[in-house]
Amino acid sequence: MSEVSLMPRLTPQEQQEIIRFIEADKPLPDKYRFLLFEDKREVELVWNGKTGEVCNVVLPFQTIEQVDEPRVEKKADNNRLLFDDSYDDRGRQLKGWTNKLIWGDNKLILSSLKSGPMRDEIESQGGLKLIYIDPPFDVGADFSMDIEIGSDTFTKKPNILEEIAYRDTWGRGADSFISMIYERLVLMRDLLADDGSIYVHCDWRVSGFFRLALDEVSGKQTFKNEITWKRQPPRGARAKSKQYARSSEKIFFYVKNDQYIWCSQYKEYSQDYIDEKFTNIDPDNRRYRVGDIGDYSEKSIDEFRKTGKIYVYPSGKIGLKRYLDEQKGEAISDIWSDIAEVNAVALERVNYPTQKPEALLDRIIKASSNEGDLVADFFCGSGTTVAVAEKLGRKWIATDLGKFAIHTTRKRLIEVQRQLKKGGKDYRAFEILNLGKYERQHYIGLNDDLREEEKQKQAAAKETSFVDLILRAYQAERVSGFAAFHGKKSSRMVAVGPVNLPVTRLFVEEIILECRKNHITKVDILGFEFEMGLFPNVLEEAKAKGIDIAPKYIPAEVFDKRAVEKNQVVFHDVAFIEVKPHYDKNKVAVELTDFSVFYSQDSVSAVESSLKNKGSKIIVEKGQIIKISKDKDGIITRNTLTNNWTDWIDYWSVDFNFENKREIIRVRDPETGVVEERWIGDFIFENEWQSFRTKKDRSIDLKSVAREITAPRQKVAVKVVDIFGNDTMTIIEVGR
Repeated sequence: MSEVSLMPRLTPQEQQEIIRFIEADKPLPDKYRFLLFEDKREVELVWNGKTGEVCNVVLPFQTIEQVDEPRVEKKADNNRLLFDDSYDDRGRQLKGWTNKLIWGDNKLILSSLKSGPMRDEIESQGGLKLIYIDPPFDVGADFSMDIEIGSDTFTKKPNILEEIAYRDTWGRGADSFISMIYERLVLMRDLLADDGSIYVHCDWRVSGFFRLALDEVSGKQTFKNEITWKRQPPRGARAKSKQYARSSEKIFFYVKNDQYIWCSQYKEYSQDYIDEKFTNIDPDNRRYRVGDIGDYSEKSIDEFRKTGKIYVYPSGKIGLKRYLDEQKGEAISDIWSDIAEVNAVALERVNYPTQKPEALLDRIIKASSNEGDLVADFFCGSGTTVAVAEKLGRKWIATDLGKFAIHTTRKRLIEVQRQLKKGGKDYRAFEILNLGKYERQHYIGLNDDLREEEKQKQAAAKETSFVDLILRAYQAERVSGFAAFHGKKSSRMVAVGPVNLPVTRLFVEEIILECRKNHITKVDILGFEFEMGLFPNVLEEAKAKGIDIAPKYIPAEVFDKRAVEKNQVVFHDVAFIEVKPHYDKNKVAVELTDFSVFYSQDSVSAVESSLKNKGSKIIVEKGQIIKISKDKDGIITRNTLTNNWTDWIDYWSVDFNFENKREIIRVRDPETGVVEERWIGDFIFENEWQSFRTKKDRSIDLKSVAREITAPRQKVAVKVVDIFGNDTMTIIEVGR
């Protein structure tokens, strides 16, 4: 290409300046981006590290739990199967769409939904019609969680994976936040149905970024509304020094194409509105207002005359009488001041920090979807979107990175199932999924400017440094010559899980293979997080092969140099469950008899030495939640808040025939495009009975209902979720 055609608008001086920048290996100033290229965009959102690359990783989804509140009735009053699906003899859903609650990074989830086998399932339901997201637009939203312990509140710190996600989102301030959300918006746009809509909820911190990002991703022509939600009642606005009180948030409404789902929404007329607008009263004492006759035909106008609905102005112009009792209400505008925040005593409140009111989602879902449509929330938090979707007869997909969010949503959806069942209404089963088979990668914090070979060297150095740190804290010695093992402590081999991912089944299977190859019988697996549903299945498998595997959580204190030097780092075990079967003829019930937790956050000695007079702090040490207080004279008192093992339990559930449903993953061959199903060796936990604490009722049942035993010997699985949202499972064998 000639110089003239390449740079027709450059002066000789500008051309020389470009050459100097290139020869010095320096980036060109932004002005040349617009001079050199024919891009006609007037406004563009630019940030450090911007790229057009979008994640295209496709990982299989693993179903680890199915929740379908058992029902006696299998047919509705109209003599059709509920939702036209089929059910087994226990009332569990066998086919048809099952709603999906997915734990994991929503970038990988979106990429896998967009290009993986589940896309076919989504399209078979008519496609994804509505997406609502409420991303973490507060830079302080760091995955910390306030947990109620009696009348006290304990702040649970984020785990390492949550801290990594927080750094990825806010580590470089606005640059990293925009980069995070931009890529996800592109994936959501590509996943949305042609007649679909997306609503993005934000506040003053990031609303400007969001508007520009959405314009760039979706196109300005797809923008419909900037909705202002006045989230507080008038007297609730909190004044700030030298600025106006902030009492509203923004919701951006965009569509995929011109032909999109729209159902007009109305609200009840206020008395002030009625008094202002409906000032006329006809002889029959009915209020009306005069509206434009519009584009009605002469025939229609004649009909209006016959019914007395034509109003004649003194000028002779005619209008149409619009009677109050014939109106649907006041059309909803883009200012929503009639929906208040979730107050402290609201029945829907689940004590989740970013919880939004159900009325807000009720309006959005009704406006931009129809009954039976599929809606999604990829930052689901407390589960408001999908709870409302379930009540309104929509199908749904919800995802979140936080285990506590997944657990909160699970409890909330079961409550909705129970309410709908009590009212004789239809509801749908839902399943909890993981993303399976993560590739083990450690490119956290790598320099993107490095060449691939240098990246690999840096990654290897970082992993070596990380493993050395963990082994030193665990007081284990380094070993070499193994593929899966990193160290040894006494007679036990030690494997260190990834720094940025949960320990997965694949990771454990590699350990089992190497154990058998080298005749190793004792292994400790150290991980920041373990894949949901991983235990005890894989431990039982290893035990059957003569291998004793002990999974242990890596505490955040490993990064505290002083704690490591003083040997104060405690690697706590995965929780332990004890249950007892109760037989009644051909039935069995399960009693929960013990639950041991070994979690630690802070230490008594460290807090006592740093606590100021008249201060107090709640900590967790070796499975006990303790409140430490220091009075004005410096006298310290300790009060143990968990006096009983049951205080740790938030939720537990039972699958009475555990090996009844195989865990199947669907994988698409990248070359042929053919989708095949594979059994990974595990079984899906079918949630047939559960008891859990709610905001209104803090009690919990410790004995399940009795269910029929259907085989001479069968396995019963019991899952317990603690107050922090961590799940543990055990399996017992029962028989007739």
